[in-house]
Amino acid sequence: MTSFIKKRIGLIICLLTVAITSSAVFVAAAPVPLPSLNIGVGTASKPAEVATTIQIFLLLTVLSLAPSLLIMTTSFTRIVVVLSFLRTALGTQQAPSNQIILALSLFLTFFIMTPVWQQINQNAYQPFKAGAISQEQAFERAVQPVRKFMLSQTREKDLALFVSLSKQARPKNADDIPTLTIVPAFMISELRTAFQIGFLIYIPFIVVDMVVASVLMSMGMMMLPPVMISLPFKILLFVLVDGWGLVISSLVKSFG
Repeated sequence: MTSFIKKRIGLIICLLTVAITSSAVFVAAAPVPLPSLNIGVGTASKPAEVATTIQIFLLLTVLSLAPSLLIMTTSFTRIVVVLSFLRTALGTQQAPSNQIILALSLFLTFFIMTPVWQQINQNAYQPFKAGAISQEQAFERAVQPVRKFMLSQTREKDLALFVSLSKQARPKNADDIPTLTIVPAFMISELRTAFQIGFLIYIPFIVVDMVVASVLMSMGMMMLPPVMISLPFKILLFVLVDGWGLVISSLVKSFG
């Protein structure tokens, strides 16, 4: 048995040696270029170099805020709040988990926001990439589809609230409203809509809880937690009516 193990170990060592030798020969024959990145701080000789440095700094700052921008200016807020309400109404504690809810919310956000991002790519990024427009023009064109989406989902009451809080002159039309005023109004409208949908989701599950609690009380089983009995019935009801399909389709259609 010992000699067998030694032979096997020797065979493995030989195979590893051949593999390493072959890879070394391959690398020597066709070296693979590796990218390098050098970041340093030096003395600027021209004002344009200082402006470029500031632009890079601002770009890195915007990239660090990208998750917040994704939450504030897209459909993510409404979706994740509704799915959280759904899990609470079912009473399944951590099923589905937070990771699944966030992943599903992200992919639904990508699905809903695809037409907006296609407009940004077509009207702003591609012309800027080809050198047909400047950076300022590309930014203005990229903001327009996002503003249009947010305004279509924002209530006039919420928009008027933040316009009055900003203490600015009354805008003549939607184009005069600053983007920084539209974003918080859009988020409040999204939260209101999400809570409305969550309330409608809660109703059938509350009915099931009340029926189960009444039956247990009439049978004298007051020591048995009603949640333990109602949970399987709520899951069964949710599956029979194709709950996931109804909730997701309602969410997507609510942005139409």
